[in-house]
Amino acid sequence: MFLVYADEQGNVFDHPSLYGLARSGDMIVEILEDELIPLPNGATLVGLPNTRPIGMEPKTGEMKPLPGAVQAVGALLPQGFTRLCLPGYMKTDKDYKLPLFGYSAVVWKDGQFYVTARLSDDPKKWDPLNCDPLELKSGVKRLRAEYPDNRLYEHLSNCALGYECLTASNTFLNRWEGAVPVSYSCNAGCYGCISEQPDDSGFVSPQTRMNFRPRVEELVEVMLEHLKTPESIISFGQGCEGEPSTQAKLIIDAIRQVRERTDMGYININTNAGLSDHIRGIVDAGLDLMRVSTISALDDHYNAYYRPRGYTLANVEKSLKYAESQGVYTSINYLIFPGVTDREEEVEAMIEFARRTKLKLIQLRNLNIDPESYLELIPKAKGDILGMKQAIEIFQEELPDVVIGSYTHVPPAELARAKRKPSQML
Repeated sequence: MFLVYADEQGNVFDHPSLYGLARSGDMIVEILEDELIPLPNGATLVGLPNTRPIGMEPKTGEMKPLPGAVQAVGALLPQGFTRLCLPGYMKTDKDYKLPLFGYSAVVWKDGQFYVTARLSDDPKKWDPLNCDPLELKSGVKRLRAEYPDNRLYEHLSNCALGYECLTASNTFLNRWEGAVPVSYSCNAGCYGCISEQPDDSGFVSPQTRMNFRPRVEELVEVMLEHLKTPESIISFGQGCEGEPSTQAKLIIDAIRQVRERTDMGYININTNAGLSDHIRGIVDAGLDLMRVSTISALDDHYNAYYRPRGYTLANVEKSLKYAESQGVYTSINYLIFPGVTDREEEVEAMIEFARRTKLKLIQLRNLNIDPESYLELIPKAKGDILGMKQAIEIFQEELPDVVIGSYTHVPPAELARAKRKPSQML
């Protein structure tokens, strides 16, 4: 398991003698054989600027930074894969913040690259290689021409072609889970927000947030165009927008109009679920699936990262419980960070949270963040750090009825139900 590093030009090398190391939180750790898998298709190797890779002498066990004009290397994993360790490095510029990506440790072994990761879901639908560029451009051209006044298609065309967002791409390819962004505002100030950062944050947002309020008819056009097969999913709440439930009135009206015309497919919302009353209205309108973003089931950790405005983690739990009680297939978008998610107190709290809310699915997502900034922000560990592999195995053992995956699923056959009709209460 030899150290992988890069020069200043980005050329990647494997070290002839030093073993590669990893990080768990702020600790440098040895990599275990059962934590490694071959570098998956769709993964990308990237240099970590202003860092120095740390390797280990195999005979003595001495850990030391690699000298010279070199930098550490990390792997960016495709969806469906969960990282188990961070790259082993030290910063040469303590003030520099790494770009908002989820870096995984990578080594050279048996003539190929390996990463510290596990397969958490079937990656086929989210493999970039399965998104044909020519077919996508044709889909964009067709729908932009068919709906020339629909600003959502204009907005999503940049997401698909510019940012290569697969959910936006699916909207133009009429397949799987498609996007229907709705909100330019948010009721949280997430430290690692990918669409909006304060000027003094030190981070550069990799995406541009939508800057208009769509009309109901624009939403309905996108939704009806996409919901044409039994397994189609159309989702409010994308990386290019704020919190969708802040536009609850628009969503409720759109769901009602769509469900008057078709019961095909599933309507999903990706949300922080803090606005419990708004979520209740959206659920009652005929929502099918709900994925709630969270980083922790502990208040102090949750509040430090999400910086919620006018809501608490108790509101999130209330929303999940109500949605589940009304037959919505509920899941969480669980932001994973090795050395934090696998803390003993974090694992215990999440297990109890999942039991109380009767979650159906936990979607493991690699947190895109500068590690040092994140670790300075959140509370210190109170118990043992178990390791991500063991933490996931504990989730599987303690929550046997909860699916552990990486992205939104349609309900399994035994949980599928007749399409929910808009509530007569509203």
